[in-house]
Amino acid sequence: MENEKMKAKAGKLYDANYDAELLGEREACADKTFELNRLRPSRTAEREALIRSLFGKTKGNFTIISPFYCDYGYNIEIGENFFANMNCVILDEAKVSFGDNVFIAPNCGFYTAGHPLDAERRNKGLEYAYPITVGDNVWIGANVSVLPGVSIGDNSVIGAGSVVTRSIPANVLAAGNPCRVIREITEEDKKRYAE
Repeated sequence: MENEKMKAKAGKLYDANYDAELLGEREACADKTFELNRLRPSRTAEREALIRSLFGKTKGNFTIISPFYCDYGYNIEIGENFFANMNCVILDEAKVSFGDNVFIAPNCGFYTAGHPLDAERRNKGLEYAYPITVGDNVWIGANVSVLPGVSIGDNSVIGAGSVVTRSIPANVLAAGNPCRVIREITEEDKKRYAE
């Protein structure tokens, strides 16, 4: 018999609000993020150890500026040279995977959770969760929201204030609400800034 956690992993509707196991896991995660957000930035070793204990997978080098919030933690995987600026929120009811060299500006949210449109099932505490995948070398501008089931391809840039409702291919600049591809990133972009 499937429990609520198994249903969530399978992308089915599941009880997120009244299931004792999931409530306990979210409470444990909230305690860890509370502790993380109270640690001084200079206590880097303690911060790193706490994040490693919270996340499902980390590589060698990462930076997460507080405050940071997530629901479970164990569904988050980050690559090498991951950077998340302040006020990053990851609702990781499903897996959220970030590749190497991902840069996230302030006030961004990654939301795997969604709710039924009909009030009856929504009021029963039911929701669904679809994974989010962010490739390598991705820059996500300030105040971006990434919604359930979205993938963002390698080397892409998501413009500030975007709401990413569908997957974005590799090697593009995309922006807007809803987020859409503006253009490909080309060799000409390397000449744009003086060094």
